[in-house]
Formats: sequence, C-alpha cells, structure tokens
Amino acid sequence: MSSATPTSGTSPVRRLSLTGVLRLRRPSEIWFKPALSSVAAVAPPNLLLLALGRLDLAMYTMAGSLCALYAHNRPYAARARTLAWVVLGMIGGLAVALVTASLTRDAVVLVTVGALLAAVQKALCDATRVGPPGNVVLTFISSAALFVPQSLGQIPGHLALAAAAGVWAWLVGMAPAPVRPHGPERRATAQALNAAAAYAAAHGTGADEDHAPARAAGYAAVQAAWQTLLALPTTGARAATRHALERLVVRAEVALAAPADTDPERLRAWAHALRGADRIPRTGDAPADADELLGVDAELAARPVPLWRRLGPLAPIAARTALGCALAGYASLALGIGRPYWALVTAAALYQANLTLTWSRAVQRVVGNLAGVLLFAAIAPLAHLGQALLVLCCLALNFGAEALITRNYWLGSVCVTPMALLVTEFAGYQATGDLMTERAVDTVVGALVGFLAAVVVTNRRAGNRVEEAVTAADRARERAARLLAEPAPAPGALEAARRGLAVALTDLRATADGAAGEWWGRALPQERVVLAERSGHRTLAEAVRRQAVRPDRGAGTRTEDVRP
Repeated sequence: MSSATPTSGTSPVRRLSLTGVLRLRRPSEIWFKPALSSVAAVAPPNLLLLALGRLDLAMYTMAGSLCALYAHNRPYAARARTLAWVVLGMIGGLAVALVTASLTRDAVVLVTVGALLAAVQKALCDATRVGPPGNVVLTFISSAALFVPQSLGQIPGHLALAAAAGVWAWLVGMAPAPVRPHGPERRATAQALNAAAAYAAAHGTGADEDHAPARAAGYAAVQAAWQTLLALPTTGARAATRHALERLVVRAEVALAAPADTDPERLRAWAHALRGADRIPRTGDAPADADELLGVDAELAARPVPLWRRLGPLAPIAARTALGCALAGYASLALGIGRPYWALVTAAALYQANLTLTWSRAVQRVVGNLAGVLLFAAIAPLAHLGQALLVLCCLALNFGAEALITRNYWLGSVCVTPMALLVTEFAGYQATGDLMTERAVDTVVGALVGFLAAVVVTNRRAGNRVEEAVTAADRARERAARLLAEPAPAPGALEAARRGLAVALTDLRATADGAAGEWWGRALPQERVVLAERSGHRTLAEAVRRQAVRPDRGAGTRTEDVRP
C-alpha cells in the first residue's frame, strides 16, 4: 500500500526541501571493504611511481586502481565479470579523452567531448546497475584526462599503465574470494531477512499505510537478494549454497506477504547465522521449499531485458547530464577558471533518478566540497613537506572518503575534495590559495548550472512509466488470482506467479517514487497506484496462505505452519 493520498488533480510544483538532506545515516555494513580495497589498489602503483620519481604519471594508474571501488555487493563470479567491464569502460573513456586531448587544445571542444562522455557513462552505469560509485569516478578520470597535454605517441604507454593498474584492481576486488567465497550472497540474504523481520515486527502497531516505507524497503532488499542469487551458477559446487539461500529469501518474501503469521525473531536468528562462517540454517519446510523454488526456475528461464530497452527510459537523464555538464564547463571557462572539468564533474555527480534527489545531491555536493576545501587548507602544509607525505595523505583521504560516504554523500565529499586537489600536485606543488579558490568557484558553478539544466530538461516519460508499471502489476495480480481460483494449479505455477507479482509491486513502488520526485510533472495516477498496491498485496497474502495448506508428500494431508 502506498502512503500517498489518492488524488487525480493537476500536479503542482513540488517544494525542494532541505530537511534531512545532511542527516547522517548508519554506515554500510561493509563500509570497510571498499575503503580497504581502494587503499590496496591505489597504494602499490603510487608508491612504485614515487620510487621511480614519476608521480606525474599517477593519474593514469589511478584510472585503473579506482576500479576496485566497484561491485563489492556482488557474488565473486559476477564480480569478476563486472570488474572486468568496469576496467574496460574506464580504459575506453580514458582512450577517447587522451586521443581528443592530443588532437585539439580548444577548451570548448574538450568540454563538449567531456559532457558527451559523461552522458554515455551515466546512461550505461544506470542501465547495467553497476552500483556505486556509478559514473562519477569514470567521468572524473576521463574529464581530467581531456585537459592534460598529450601527444599521440604517448597514448599507448599511458593506457598500458591504466590497464596494468586495472588488472591489479581486479585482483584486489577478487582477493576475499578464497577466504569467504559465499560472503556477498550470504550478506544479501541476511539483509533481506532483517528487512522482512523489521516489517513483520512493526505490522499491527498502527495503520497499515504507516508501515508502507518498511514494506517497500523489505521488498527492495528481497529483490536485491534475488538479483544477487540469480547471478550465481545453477550447477556445480556453488549450486547447493545458492539453493539453501534461496529458501531463506523465499521465507523473507512470505514474511512480507503475511506479516501477521511471521515470527520476526526467527528471521533475525537466520540472518545472524549467515553473518559468520557457520552452516546455512534450514527452514524446516522442505516440501514447501521445493515447490517455491520452482518459481525461481521460472524466472531463470525468462529472457533478460536487452540493454537497448533499458537505455530507452534513461534518455532524459542522459540529456540532463550532457546539457548540464556542457553548460557547467562553458560557464567555468567564461569565468577564466583553469580547470573547467571540476565544474563538469560536479554537474555529472548531481543527476539522480529524479529532480528532488538531484536537488538533495546538489546541496550535499556543495556542502561537502566547500568543507573539503577548508580541510585541504589544513592538510596542504603537511603534504608539501615531501612527495612521500603527499602520497600518504592521499591514501588516508582515499580511505576516509570510502569509509564515510555511506553515512552521507556530503561527508565522503569532505575527504574526496582535498584528495582530488592533492592529486593535481603530483606533477608539482601549486599555490594553495589558487587551488582552493578555483575549486570552490567550480563547485558552486557546476552545482548551480547543473541543477538548472535538470529543471529545464523535464522527464515527461516518468508518468508514462507509472502507467506501465500499474498495468504490469494489475496483470501480475490477475495471473495470481486466476491460479488461486484453480483447485490444483501446476507445480510451481502459483509460486512463480506470486514471485512475479512481488517483483511487479516492487517495480511499481520504485517507479511511482521516482516519478513523484520530478518537478512540473504531469498528474500521476495516484488512485490507480494505491488500488493496485492494495489489491496486489492482498493477493500476495492470499497466495502465501494458500500455499501454507498443501497436500503432504506422504499419506493424507496436513496443514503446514506458514511461520518462516
């Protein structure tokens, strides 16, 4: 059920609030993994270049090293593929930037190419759901490389440095696999169980609409767990672990559909058991699990959505990125700033799923960057004592950025900003005051111009996607309802329909929330959204209770306890 009030009037201009924008959250459970991986990937190449007296080449090795920030939430087989694609994408963007820089020094052309690269990187990262840090790191590297003097003869060597560091980053990202080979999938399953337990525990303490956010968070965690598990092999040694975890995710889904029949403490106990290296707990309902997992097999048999179809809905976001980055870079040039790519990257970092989230990110970016400029003023005297201290300060800030950014984006930016400023001094020390002024101005210019571009480029397709999501949810509910009306549906058919309905309702809530955050959007079908969610969740609960009463595989029949 939605917490939104059903309405069908014209859509007003939505107020852009500052409430909660800078509020700190609990840190990510694995905050230390990207932080340590970043240091482990960046330190050896930088220290080697320091020993060789060629810190001026550090930008190229950092292009590959920063790939270690990606894919920490993915199983290792999927992580290997994702990291490989990230490294290739990083090198591809760097190659385009270096070739462009070698062919022209026209700043307007360089900004234009940087903006187009940023739009492509944004669209591809969102379409493939590569996860944080998304397109920002890719755009930072390619945009900075555009403004480094280059010749065609130097490009192969520079790309080789990036590729070598990228291979090292890949090895760093895969390093935990021998120690905890099932860590990512166990962690994703535990998060789904805890989210379902939180909703089940809160259910019944007030109006059902009051718990809609907890339920939406639960379904999102369950969907994330399924995406993680479906990336695992279906055969071989890892298949047994996968099937055991699938049974637990099914129990989390059941808890979300029928919270009144759920024991939250049991879910939490299962989640706690998954945190360590103990055996995966059993649900104690093997016949039920066998039928329910047929729904997973049905999902595996479905064809994935082609990449070009996933790119289509992202066209407005890509257009915002291209226009905003270009205008921010041009504005910086007009002000005489020597590094317009800072304004370009600031704009690229703003664009989120809708305008409301983009506004929040703009505020966080400005606050974090300006605080980071002040931190740079305090650190610079120490870093200027020697190149070794310069490298060590960058490593410390690198760790701090990844450790803090999950608390809130602005807090991580406090460390990212001085780190980026210190990296510019690898080729030689610069005037601290000039760097601070240029970075502060570019931050404000990039955020202001980038946000104005987001206001201009409206996402008129958002309303259409809500209509499509409502229709998909209604069809999924009707399919499940038809199977519920049958006295003996085919094995696994009802479970497949239930899982399909759960996915459709999750997509509907995410789509509706995204569209609601757009400015000057057309009126959304809020009544249809609320009715589709209410009827869909009732059907989910009915399906769970129907499956709780099933013929035993032995003699006679018995009633199974639906408590997961």
